[in-house]
Amino acid sequence: MDLNYAPDDLAFRDHVRAWLAEKLPADLQHKVLNHKRLQREDFVRWHKIVNEQGWVAPAWPVEHGGTGWTKVQQHIWEEECARAGTPPILPFGVNMVAPVIIAFGNEAQKRHYLPRILSCEDWWCQGYSEPGSGSDLASLKTRAELVQSPEGDHYLVNGQKTWTTLGQHADMMFCLVRTDTGARKQEGISFLLMDMKTPGITVRPIITLDEDHEVNEVFFDNVRVPVANLIGEENRGWTYAKYLLGHERTGIAAVGRSKRELAFLKRLCNRLQKAGRPLIQDPLFASKVAALEIDLMALEVTVMRVISQEARRKAPGPEASMLKVKGTEIQQRLTELMVEAAGPLGLPFDLNYLEGDDEHSAGGDDDAAPLMPYYFNYRKTSIYGGSNEIQKNIITQMILGL
Repeated sequence: MDLNYAPDDLAFRDHVRAWLAEKLPADLQHKVLNHKRLQREDFVRWHKIVNEQGWVAPAWPVEHGGTGWTKVQQHIWEEECARAGTPPILPFGVNMVAPVIIAFGNEAQKRHYLPRILSCEDWWCQGYSEPGSGSDLASLKTRAELVQSPEGDHYLVNGQKTWTTLGQHADMMFCLVRTDTGARKQEGISFLLMDMKTPGITVRPIITLDEDHEVNEVFFDNVRVPVANLIGEENRGWTYAKYLLGHERTGIAAVGRSKRELAFLKRLCNRLQKAGRPLIQDPLFASKVAALEIDLMALEVTVMRVISQEARRKAPGPEASMLKVKGTEIQQRLTELMVEAAGPLGLPFDLNYLEGDDEHSAGGDDDAAPLMPYYFNYRKTSIYGGSNEIQKNIITQMILGL
C-alpha cells in the first residue's frame, strides 16, 4: 500500500532512502533481513551512526535534540528504516524514559540524562513487571523506603523485577517502586532512575525457548537510590507510567516491520513448492496471505489517523490500545504463516546460523532456518506493553463505554 503523501513528504522520503542506502552497513542489514540475532555492539553501532546525523530522537523537542520533523515525517522515517532492514533504535531510552524525563523531570535530570541517551552512553532497561504483577502492574510489590541521612537522603529499594529485556547490558533502569503501602495501589507508586552498577542489584538470565538470552529477572537487596533520581513527585509514578505506556503501545504496532516481513513471506511462498507449483498459487494459502495483507493495510490507515490526531496536539489515548492489539496479532500471524509455509524445512534449530556463524552452520534452507525461533519469540508480543486482554478491557471501557 502506497499512501498519498504530500510532495514535500515524498521528497523527504527520497532523502531518507538515499541516506539509508549510503549509511546502513551491509552486515547489519544482512542480519536484520535474514532474521539473525543482533548483539549489543550491533545496536550501539547503528545508534551512533544515526545520532551522528542527528536523527536518533525525531519525536523529541528540538531544544533537547529532536529533529523538528512532522508526525508524518517521523512515520516515514520509521517505515523506511524497517523497509531497509536497519537494527531498531532500542526504545527504552529514546522512546520510553526520555519522554517521561522531558515531561516530568527537573532541569538537572534533563541536562544529565538526555545527552547520554542520545549518544548511547547509557543503555536503559525497564523495571515494570514483577512475578504476579504483569497485566495488573499496579499490584507491584518492589518497595522503596525513604531514608534521611547526613550523607544524603536516599531510597532503600528491595524487591524483584522480571522479563527485563536486555537488562544484562543495561547501565540504567527506570523502575516503578511502591513508596506508600497504605494508599490505593495506583496512588502509592513512584518512578525512580537506578544505576545498574549500584551494590545490591543482581541480574539473572531467563533463557527462552529459542535458547536466547533476551530477558532477565532483577533482584534488589537494600539498593540505595539517591532522592535526586526520583522523577516528578513521590507517589505520582502511576501517572508517569501511563504516559510512557501510551508512547510504547503506539510504536508496538510496527507497521513498517510487518510490511517488510509480509514481503519476505511472499518471496518465501513464491519459492517453495506445493504440488509442483509455487505455494502462493495454492488458493487456501493465498487466501490467508491476502486476508493478512488486508488487515495490515487497515492497520496502516488507522496508524495514520492516530498520527493526524497527534499532529493536532492530541496525545494517543485508547487508540493506542487498538494499535497494540491489532499490530501484535498481525505480527504473530505473519510468523505463523511463515512456519506453515516452510513446513518441515523450518524444524531444524541451527544456532550457529542464528548467531551469524555461517562457517559452522548446518546449511540447508537459510530462509527457513530462523523461522521456528522467530515464531516462538513472537509469542510475547501480545503480552508485553500490557497484555492484549487488558487492552481490550481499556477499549471496552473508554471507547465503547461498557
